[in-house]
Amino acid sequence: MRKSLLFFTAALLTATAFSQPTQKPPLHGKKWMAITGKPLAATAGSMIFQQGGNAVDAACAMLAATCTMWDVLSWGGETQALIYNPKTGKVIGINALGVAPTGATAAFFKGKGYNFPPEYGPLAAVTPGTVGGICHMLAQYGTMSLQQVLAPAMQLAAGYPIEAQTANSIERGKDRIKQWPYSKKVFLTHPGEKREAPEAGEIFVQKDLLNTLTKLVEAEQAALKSKKTRRQAIQAAYDRFYKGDIADEFVRGSTEQGGLITRADLANWKVKEEEPMKINYKGVDVYKLSQWTQGPVLLQSLNILENFDLKNMGYNSPQYINTVYQSMSLAFADRDFYYGDPAYAPTKQPMKGLLSKEYAKQRAKEINPEKNVADIGPGDPYPFEGGVNPYTELLKKRKPEEDSTGKRNFVPAHDSTATAMLEKELYMDRLWRGTTSVEAADAEGWVVSITPSGGWLPACIAGNTGVGMSQRMQSFVLDASLNPFNVVEPGKRPRVTLTPSMALKEGKPYLSFAVQGGDTQDQNLIQFFLNMHEFGMTVQQACEAANINTNQLWLSLGGTKISDRKPRPGNILLSTKTPEPAREALKKMGYKLSFGDRTSGPINAIFLDRKHGSIWGGSSNNGEDYGIGW
Repeated sequence: MRKSLLFFTAALLTATAFSQPTQKPPLHGKKWMAITGKPLAATAGSMIFQQGGNAVDAACAMLAATCTMWDVLSWGGETQALIYNPKTGKVIGINALGVAPTGATAAFFKGKGYNFPPEYGPLAAVTPGTVGGICHMLAQYGTMSLQQVLAPAMQLAAGYPIEAQTANSIERGKDRIKQWPYSKKVFLTHPGEKREAPEAGEIFVQKDLLNTLTKLVEAEQAALKSKKTRRQAIQAAYDRFYKGDIADEFVRGSTEQGGLITRADLANWKVKEEEPMKINYKGVDVYKLSQWTQGPVLLQSLNILENFDLKNMGYNSPQYINTVYQSMSLAFADRDFYYGDPAYAPTKQPMKGLLSKEYAKQRAKEINPEKNVADIGPGDPYPFEGGVNPYTELLKKRKPEEDSTGKRNFVPAHDSTATAMLEKELYMDRLWRGTTSVEAADAEGWVVSITPSGGWLPACIAGNTGVGMSQRMQSFVLDASLNPFNVVEPGKRPRVTLTPSMALKEGKPYLSFAVQGGDTQDQNLIQFFLNMHEFGMTVQQACEAANINTNQLWLSLGGTKISDRKPRPGNILLSTKTPEPAREALKKMGYKLSFGDRTSGPINAIFLDRKHGSIWGGSSNNGEDYGIGW
């Protein structure tokens, strides 16, 4: 009787998912597709396409626009990207993540009473990476000048009608903003009034940022006049930001407010290109950036899930949820212990073992089909690449950590000052925010997926640059027992949650997809991919479909105490539309249920329809994300 009820529930959930019309229409294009976190920023991408730019040019323009509009990031943040190059048939990884500055050591932060580096302010900042990321991608793979690509962002900086979401975030964070003089000058346009932040629709002007962007363009144009090539001219702009007068003012402003970033830190930082990691899932090659992000979690999870008949279980049935939840728990446990900047790894990181099919089969055997396994911990992937684990003793001492307070949010609270909102409104605000994503594709075959972030509101602006500094330092740990590969040290990149995705079928682009939302990103993206590949949803249906969120992991963001970050085994976020029989079945499996109208951050995705020679765009019905195609 119980099995019959569960299969009925699975059939009901699947039928509901496929039969309901989407709340937003799918996008269709033949020539190009541009999708990102703000309508005006998507328009910026369309402007570049209409001027003859390729997908890389358009993606850079959208990234510049979202930074200018403070779409939970700014110009001082970080950029992570995957680019498909149709000329080579290869997927390229772009690492434009900043590094810990001089003096940023575990001893330094412990001396200030922290268990993790701080969430806000100048001490939360790694070096800025987005400016370098834009310059590098544009120079190497775009076709336009920096002047052309930055034109929409510069118009926005000169003044644009600010949206209610951003304006209200400024108002909620104004007490923190007042701690930083340069942030106060930019954001609080009505000082001393009851509402000090801009009003929705008010023309928001950023003179300092416009001046900084103008300097970048001036450096490029001066180089072009002196007969430099397009790439050399863009490099001149890059150098002015990281080695010239912009760098001088950035460092001065940061130091004045207590920051650690030095001129040498900026001058020595460089964008890195890498070969992405990939696995094949049932005929599809899925690509992610390497272990300085959490991206391989998705690859590990798919390897584990390949051992189960997910389609027969049914979309979001109790069996399916239990299987997906535990597969993610296994992969995240490995993430929490083994991932970090490979350039600073104290010993070889076992990525070959972690992504091997044999290791996945072993981990799959740890999944209990009847109940959640609460004490899942890191596995030992070293034997699967012919090695010996140097941290065996540390793993033996490592006990499953559980925070029993029950108060931790599913999505890290980047806006922790919002204390007056109702709980549901606060949750939704946090769910919508977190970073943004940029997706672009063109008829020539270029495809781009970017998950940029950093410098979200309330942001500390570095001097008179108009550039908000990153808060990514908090993703480091201070204790090797938590993760021996991710302990903070100068020059090192933190292990981030930011994770663009791309998939190829028969060697051709199939999907490009990304989402915002901290530790939930790869959770959402695993389910998005399965929604399309296993359950046959359209790209828009897959973007809107109900997901599950797990808290059975160490949080990467939010809070400076160990208790703020500890895993919560069995905690699960479900859609409010989950039928009662499924709820009861999951409770019997040991899950602690929470519910939300939206169960993922805004997913943006592009599907390359080879059958019809067209481009489909999907943009979640959650938040302000928007797309335009032609």
